[in-house]
Amino acid sequence: MEIRIIESVVAIAIYIALRFAVSKSIDQTVERQIMQKTRGKIIKKAFKFLLLLVLLVFAMIVWGVRQSDLIVFISSVLAVVGIALFAQWSVLSNITSGILIFFNHPVKLDDTISIIDKDFQIEGRVSDIGLFFIILKTNEGEQVTVPNSVFIQKMIKKKTDQ
Repeated sequence: MEIRIIESVVAIAIYIALRFAVSKSIDQTVERQIMQKTRGKIIKKAFKFLLLLVLLVFAMIVWGVRQSDLIVFISSVLAVVGIALFAQWSVLSNITSGILIFFNHPVKLDDTISIIDKDFQIEGRVSDIGLFFIILKTNEGEQVTVPNSVFIQKMIKKKTDQ
């Protein structure tokens, strides 16, 4: 029992150290202007999530969850998630659109944009790009969420600093 506690404490310490090192590395990359600050913020979120998953898997192994049981559990969860995503095409479409927006779309975090629509035009600052939604902050202080699949299909007018 003591060995499991020690292994868990060591794993948590390594997790904290890796999280700090990754954040520091991304911050240095941003400072050298190799990467935009807003992209660094999103990449940090992704790495923190991945590190947490690795810590949880390691903790399960340390506390006696057999690897075969763990593999069955993970594959079952992935199968359910896969079926759910394919059953709900709009969710899959939003995730795919979110990835395309992050890597290929000219609109980035903190850009001020107008979404041109014949029925309802929205103008605001992009405050977050998630897997499912883009969040805009309007000049009136309102928060508007736009599904990624809708965002990628609309014409966007980006305000440039003059």
